[in-house]
Amino acid sequence: MDYVNAPGRNHLFVPGPVNIPESVLRAMSRNNEDYRSPAIPAMTKTLLEDVKKIFKSTSGTPFLIPTTGTGAWESALTNTLSPGDRTISFLIGQFSLLWIDQQQRLGFNVDVVESEWGRGADLEVLASKLAEDTAHTIKAVCMVHNETATGVTNNLAAVRKLLDHYNHPALFLVDGVSSICALDFRMDEWGIDVALTGSQKALSLPTGMGIVCASPKALEASKTAKSVRVFFDWKDYLKFYKMGTYWPYTPSIQLLYGLRAALDLLFEEGLDNVIARHSRLAKATRLAVEAWGLKNCTQKEEWLSDTVTAVVVPPYIDSAEIVRRGWQRYNLSLGLGLNKVAGKVFRIGHLGNLNELQLLGCLAGVEMILKDVGYPVKLGSGVAAACAFFQNTIPMIESRI
Repeated sequence: MDYVNAPGRNHLFVPGPVNIPESVLRAMSRNNEDYRSPAIPAMTKTLLEDVKKIFKSTSGTPFLIPTTGTGAWESALTNTLSPGDRTISFLIGQFSLLWIDQQQRLGFNVDVVESEWGRGADLEVLASKLAEDTAHTIKAVCMVHNETATGVTNNLAAVRKLLDHYNHPALFLVDGVSSICALDFRMDEWGIDVALTGSQKALSLPTGMGIVCASPKALEASKTAKSVRVFFDWKDYLKFYKMGTYWPYTPSIQLLYGLRAALDLLFEEGLDNVIARHSRLAKATRLAVEAWGLKNCTQKEEWLSDTVTAVVVPPYIDSAEIVRRGWQRYNLSLGLGLNKVAGKVFRIGHLGNLNELQLLGCLAGVEMILKDVGYPVKLGSGVAAACAFFQNTIPMIESRI
């Protein structure tokens, strides 16, 4: 069956991929170029320097890999660990589950710390395991910063504090796919050894670029790591960095120009302002959910995500029908509930190049959908709650004052 585009724009409110800004689309609308010409290495050099800023790192070494977040996961693991190495990984939702599965399939000895979906990583269990591990058999602690399946954000600073408290040398590997460029992220300050993100999330680019940043400690570990890697081998990148040509294989020219434009937008707004904007969007969404009489899947305020809200529906409603109706009738794309929360939650993504009025359109659409599926929502209730909050919190656009 052929699907015909509906009038106007599709309202894309899944937690990635996200809306792509017009300036980024225009930057990518270009022909191919010879990546061995002087122009592409020159641009790549500035991109590598600038991309460190989104990790808040001065000492890290970044890699721009033609892949997805899943490939970035594999790059982080195989370059720093050897088969049989013990890792601690926290199972709190679908994406942490998938990373654990990857670790197991790559041959690591994964010590899984599981929490109820909707809760954050159990750091008391981590403290206990670090205290017991006087022989330092734990080689890495792997954590998903922001679990998009449940709308849960973990406390990375607290993990670093525990590692330091027990003087434990384990590497700290972090999936920042749905957090970096949207939530507070401090690679150097929090002692993160490998951080990674994907182009299709808060960077607001198409899917296809995995961005990895490795600390000096991680680079040193890569010299002795025995995991098999070819495409994801940092050593090949470092060789070409030294040569000044930067690319061990053909990059996407269009994505590089898109990344340049996306970074320019972020830096123009200011990373702190970007983080504050995501906080506003999230708070307004949560106020709307509360006004609808529904609950957040996230069980404690300390774990609430500022990039996605997972909304729990009553037992008599299948959340998949909410997502289906949104797409079929209102040209609105919402996130499905995944795995253990399938049919129980729908997800509103509020990350990337997104403003308050766009979000209000989404919230209005959700209210009509809830009415469609038989939930007794008062039309306008969530929108009004969000509007009241925004009216008191949206700053003036500095360049227009």
